[in-house]
Amino acid sequence: MVVLITVAVILAIAALVLVSLSLRTVQQYEKGVVFRFGRLLPGMRGPGLRLIRPIGDRMRKVSVQTEVLGVATQGAITADNVTVTVDAVVYFRVIDPVKALVNVNNYPHAVSQIAQTSLRSVIGRADLDTLLSDRDQINAELKQVMDAPTEEPWGLRIERVEIKDIALPDQMMRSMSKQAEAERERRARVIAADGEFQASQKLSEAAAVMADTPGALQLRLLQTVVDVSAEKNSTLVMPFPVEMLRFFETQSRPVPPLAETYRGLAPSDAELLQALLHPVPVQDGFESTLPMLPSQAQPVGELGKARLRADVARTRAATWPALNSPDEPLTRI
Repeated sequence: MVVLITVAVILAIAALVLVSLSLRTVQQYEKGVVFRFGRLLPGMRGPGLRLIRPIGDRMRKVSVQTEVLGVATQGAITADNVTVTVDAVVYFRVIDPVKALVNVNNYPHAVSQIAQTSLRSVIGRADLDTLLSDRDQINAELKQVMDAPTEEPWGLRIERVEIKDIALPDQMMRSMSKQAEAERERRARVIAADGEFQASQKLSEAAAVMADTPGALQLRLLQTVVDVSAEKNSTLVMPFPVEMLRFFETQSRPVPPLAETYRGLAPSDAELLQALLHPVPVQDGFESTLPMLPSQAQPVGELGKARLRADVARTRAATWPALNSPDEPLTRI
């Protein structure tokens, strides 16, 4: 009796061990692939509690979740011969666990290697401007290049490829900064010039309106004075016509002294000039004074003296006819 109980207990323990070796738990995000004595069994085990043979069967569980794989930093040369350093990230998942286990060994490492080679190849066909400005195109091309050797043979699907960072040489970065600064300055000058052009158009229209209404300019001037005085300034700037300044300039020219103007006159000419500059009685009993001779005349030399005598003679003939006589011609002076 004791022997039977002992045998039963041993058999129960052995059955429990065999059952424990035969049961496998497959998670919701996994697929189970069973090999019997190294041979692949048809079909895959779904999520849940699965039973296999304890002897000869071996189950491999493959995750079908999307995996993220970082690509190591790669140095590459673009199509326009610029050396750049690029790193990327790859998102992929297993769509066929059998191919991922049978056709490729360590498929995450294989995806990493093909991502590195594809990254160098794609960057080598693109220029620097496209690499910096059209990142989406580079990512799409990378995904297309990696899909060909991975999806059909390996049972992997590349869902997304993203370039994380692009490192440029310091000299190239300085050149690009200068280019961007020059472009900004050009745009600023164009905008400022366009603003000046529009302002000139508005000013010309305002000038045309003010020309039709003479009082508008005076009102504008008064408004400007009010705006300036509102700021409590101690200095008030008023516009002044340039023509008036020129008038005062011509009137304020110094008149040279009489001795300097008529230097070299003969004694008779000097006496005549003295008589012309003092009151002289005329026929109607009134007194008058001749205006001074033009200061611009500078009778230096014989030609100047002749011109002075002619001017004095004409003045006497026109103003004091009583002083002239037929016997005394004007040419005597």
